[in-house]
Amino acid sequence: MTKHVAVIGAGIGGLTAAALLLKQGFQVTVLEAHVYPGGCAGTFYHKKYRFDAGATLAGGFSAGGPHHQVAQILDLEWPTHPVDPAWVVHLPDGRAVTQWADADQWRAERQEHFPFAEKFWQTQEMLADVSWDISTRPFPWPPESVGDLFRLAGSVRPATLKSLPYLTRTIGSIAPTDDPMFKAFLDSQLLISAQTTSERASALYGSAAVDLPRRGVNHISGGIGALGDTLVEWIRQNGGEVHYRQEVDQIELKNGSVSAIHTKKGMQINCDAAIGNLTPWGMKNLLNGQTPKKLTNELEHKLDPTWGAFMVYLGIDKQKFFSKFPGTATHHQVIVDETKPLGETNSVFFSMADPDDPGRAPDGEVPVTMSTHTEISQWWQLRERDKEAYEARKNRYAENMLDALSKALPGVKECITFCTAGTPVSFQRFTRRPQGMVGGFAQESIFKARGPKTGIENLLMVGDSIFPGQSTAGVTLGGIRVARQMANLLD
Repeated sequence: MTKHVAVIGAGIGGLTAAALLLKQGFQVTVLEAHVYPGGCAGTFYHKKYRFDAGATLAGGFSAGGPHHQVAQILDLEWPTHPVDPAWVVHLPDGRAVTQWADADQWRAERQEHFPFAEKFWQTQEMLADVSWDISTRPFPWPPESVGDLFRLAGSVRPATLKSLPYLTRTIGSIAPTDDPMFKAFLDSQLLISAQTTSERASALYGSAAVDLPRRGVNHISGGIGALGDTLVEWIRQNGGEVHYRQEVDQIELKNGSVSAIHTKKGMQINCDAAIGNLTPWGMKNLLNGQTPKKLTNELEHKLDPTWGAFMVYLGIDKQKFFSKFPGTATHHQVIVDETKPLGETNSVFFSMADPDDPGRAPDGEVPVTMSTHTEISQWWQLRERDKEAYEARKNRYAENMLDALSKALPGVKECITFCTAGTPVSFQRFTRRPQGMVGGFAQESIFKARGPKTGIENLLMVGDSIFPGQSTAGVTLGGIRVARQMANLLD
């Protein structure tokens, strides 16, 4: 009898695992609370605009990359095209550092702005090459079984051994420390890719994370949510089920194992196993007092809440923008003050959709997603205790972000035709992620990485809460691992 796997949440990690399990002959049902797939990598419709909810650029499509691996296995084609430059980083001293995908252009760019850091970049690229090479093979980290240990051993190559001296080091320990602008540049890249800065980011993970422009980033035709749409279409065409507007409210256990999944609308999916595209907090909420000791201990003693995001969604007059800024990149990162912590509008990421992508905005306009990292608790405290102060803070953050962007692109405010903002409260509402936490855990040490296990044998986690965490490439790698692990469990 065909084994049935239920997948809770249609994020990219969950859909990847679902599609790969379906390919291997399992019955698969995906349950999604919202009306579209992708979660934080989804694209939503609002007032004639199609905005990317959170993630805006995607990597991992080049040969051997996670998305490339999935496309080969499933025989599908992603609706992507490369972006070069990836983005421009605007430093507080007025310099603009262009993140070229072309290796020669990037080498010339970094030597112009940071000539003292060439030894660091060479080490970073060596470590990134090792990390990306390992990611092309089965690499179940952290290992959770004897089988995982054998697969890890099989992933090691002679070149891998070059990374051994850096296993416990941070990016900050191998980077120049006496230039505040270089540190601001490096920290801003790490914050968006590793959820922490150079003092704490793992040297191995961080080297791969800041290498993303060199590895190639892509626009997704139709918005980042088209990745999820592509996987949903493949799943449905190949006999799997994906149900929208079906928010799960209970994982039913029998004799300590998952036996069924229940939704708020009364749907019941009897299953042999389940995968939760959830955070640990979200998983606990569905277990109705039956959370295993392993997960309870993590939540009470080991895991801190992750970052949230404050978002500004803009409509931009295309003609005005490109008249003012001819030839400019479509993505910009702005650092306001190098002496202050990043996030909280002191670092801002501006991401414009492909201007030639039809149907994303009213005629003559183009949608933009802007983001900054933010600590979640203050938003919830204000929302619950002082809604007027909550709205005032929301308006202040939006204005601060537009002011920051104006320093990099003077006159950009004159191009804005529409503006709305979202807080962690908004993210909880639309993605069902508890407290609106996004981006996964800070990648401070590979020895602190979290695997898919939950403490319930036939219930695994996927998404940005398991290694390697954040980004569509990261959660796809996790999805590949979870599909393999689940298949081994059920065989």
